[in-house]
Amino acid sequence: MSQLLHTMIRVINLDKSIHFYTEVMGMDLLRKSENSEYRYTLAFVGFGDESSGSAVIELTHNWDADRYDMGNAFGHLAIGEEDIYARCKAIKAAGGKVIRAPGPVAGGSTEIAFVEDPDGYKIELIQMSSASKGLG
Repeated sequence: MSQLLHTMIRVINLDKSIHFYTEVMGMDLLRKSENSEYRYTLAFVGFGDESSGSAVIELTHNWDADRYDMGNAFGHLAIGEEDIYARCKAIKAAGGKVIRAPGPVAGGSTEIAFVEDPDGYKIELIQMSSASKGLG
């Protein structure tokens, strides 16, 4: 059996990113490790760890990097939510950035919203009641 374990994203300010994913998005900091020889720190965040079947996000901070190019191939992370309307309200109250208000997708009925993390990564919030239906 195979399982998706994590998605890695590179971040400039690790503390700011950990704060966003834990305090704004409600994830847990699962573990953190530092490699001083190769000058990077890894922090894993998620709603549960990989041993429970959850996929997590690996935040990679390369100590000597001061910027990254986002490129145009990566799209977004997606998180299922019971109530995207309440979640967006809570994210805004916690200082997070909602870049697409909750509502149905264009031409469909699936309800989504988008938020942005401190490094500009997009996170799609999908109403759980329609998460497995695709975006139609």
